[in-house]
Amino acid sequence: MQQPYLFHLVQADLWAMAVERGETYYPPTYADDGFTHATANADLLLEVGNHFYADIPGEWLCLRMTAACLADAGIRVVFERSAPVGDKQGDFSGSQDQLFPHLFGGIPPAAVLATHAVERNDTGAFLAIASVTDIGDD
Repeated sequence: MQQPYLFHLVQADLWAMAVERGETYYPPTYADDGFTHATANADLLLEVGNHFYADIPGEWLCLRMTAACLADAGIRVVFERSAPVGDKQGDFSGSQDQLFPHLFGGIPPAAVLATHAVERNDTGAFLAIASVTDIGDD
């Protein structure tokens, strides 16, 4: 289900470091990919997490933004086909059915409307993201 929001999964410690320093966050694969990956479909977040990030340990968060918030921060958003994240191909279930927002720049903390806790199991599988599918038009 398409939402008015854009979402990005982020390692909690990397996000906390950027916020603490007042710096724009860039994902670890930014230099290789040339942009920051996101999705506008909250229903795909667990699929994305499990495809790209299940083998990366630690606590994760989901950042919620809008294209307008990012534009106000000087970040250009372009909707394109799914693309690899680092060396992992973007061929997950549902990836060919829609376009994904690619952020040409990092994520400034001021552009983030909310952060949502991500639940994972002990094998690294992404299980749930708090409140993301229940946000409506708040």
